[in-house]
Amino acid sequence: MRTWLVPGSVYACRMKVPDSGMPVENYWESLFDVPLILDRLGIDQSVEDVAELGCGYGTFTLPLARRISGTVFTFDIDVAKLERTRRRAGEARLANIKAAQRDVIADGFDLSDGSCDVCLLFNILHFPKAPALIAEAARVIGSRGRVLAIHWRSDIPTPRGPAVAVRPRPAQIERWAAAAGVNAGPACDLPPWHFGAVLTK
Repeated sequence: MRTWLVPGSVYACRMKVPDSGMPVENYWESLFDVPLILDRLGIDQSVEDVAELGCGYGTFTLPLARRISGTVFTFDIDVAKLERTRRRAGEARLANIKAAQRDVIADGFDLSDGSCDVCLLFNILHFPKAPALIAEAARVIGSRGRVLAIHWRSDIPTPRGPAVAVRPRPAQIERWAAAAGVNAGPACDLPPWHFGAVLTK
């Protein structure tokens, strides 16, 4: 039996990744082919529980909840984004989303070791503590679990995203993964603007 440590309390938020601001909801969601991304990253009913860092507007949270057989545990430091995701989940009658305010970068995921099948790090690995974040994501996945990362490509012009100089490239994510004790498979293309990396134990 899995033990979940998702709290009901509100956490003090101390850190927000630079260059991680989001535009208005409709425009933001037009920048992703969400079904294609989830298909190529292998998200389906075989996946039970998922940890997500940053729900934002629920752009990926809601589609994830519809696809998997378990629960999406999503964490964000922005109260307004959490409220928006919860409202959308309620409107869609999705009961398998647990959204909590937490500074994951400072305090880690509030989940037991090996408790999730998948951990998502989407558009977040462009800051100095990225290697430690990958290690923390690896902690929460089981022995057959996966850490799934996506990021804006740096080899083409993109309509959004952090400065090109700080965007991680696939080879850099591979090095970080190795340092965290996980393996990175070949990068996958996630058009129109992203690439993906699948990290396994």
